[in-house]
Amino acid sequence: MNAFDLTGKTMVITGGTNGIGKGLTEYFAKQGVIVAAVGSRAQSAQEMKKYIKEKGMDINTYHADIRNVSEIQPLFDKIAADLGHIDILINCAGMGKPIPAVGVTAEDWDEMMDVNVRGTFFCSQAAARHMLPRKYGRIINITSQLSVVANENEAVYCASKGAINNLTRALSYEWSRDGVIVSAVAPTFTYTPGTAERLDDPTFRDNVLARIPRGRLGTIEDIGAAVQYLACDQADMASGVVLFIDGGWTIV
Repeated sequence: MNAFDLTGKTMVITGGTNGIGKGLTEYFAKQGVIVAAVGSRAQSAQEMKKYIKEKGMDINTYHADIRNVSEIQPLFDKIAADLGHIDILINCAGMGKPIPAVGVTAEDWDEMMDVNVRGTFFCSQAAARHMLPRKYGRIINITSQLSVVANENEAVYCASKGAINNLTRALSYEWSRDGVIVSAVAPTFTYTPGTAERLDDPTFRDNVLARIPRGRLGTIEDIGAAVQYLACDQADMASGVVLFIDGGWTIV
């Protein structure tokens, strides 16, 4: 018996049609999880459903702009109605945009905070409104190693991910007594279409690898395994945990 088995659980993955979220959608669909992948555009949701079907699996897809709070609760109400309930939420929707701090505009700041922090909070709230009456739920936020260490030209991103860490703790403190456990996974650089441009630059890639004692980039499987643990029933005491999957970047 696999103690971390999630077969038959219902899971919502925001940002589930691109990057790490797309990888997690496929990772959990392969394991028999009932996945609702949320994308920001109808086209990306349709393309994701087609992609998964071509691999012999099936998922549920939805689209919403989580920067628009008015779209969030109706989205989760629809998903809960379609799936019967929501067991797990993976807050993977996010963005990064390297900008020198002296050049950051108010629009740059608001855009990243709206997606990374505000979206994470209001998606968590919307899911919790379905989880709390059932006295069961797992909410896992995808944050970053840069939530606790600095990187050049990443001031806004670092601030947003640091906020998610403490939001994770605050929500778990408030909701865990009612069976809704909130935790987070903080990966290192992982090769995706969104990071490819920088990681394909040998100088940038070598600089990244020099800061990871394990000596390699992260993978979707690394992140998926961490999420799987935090999502399973055996992680009942992992309340407010931020699990770093960074190959040791943050220990030196």
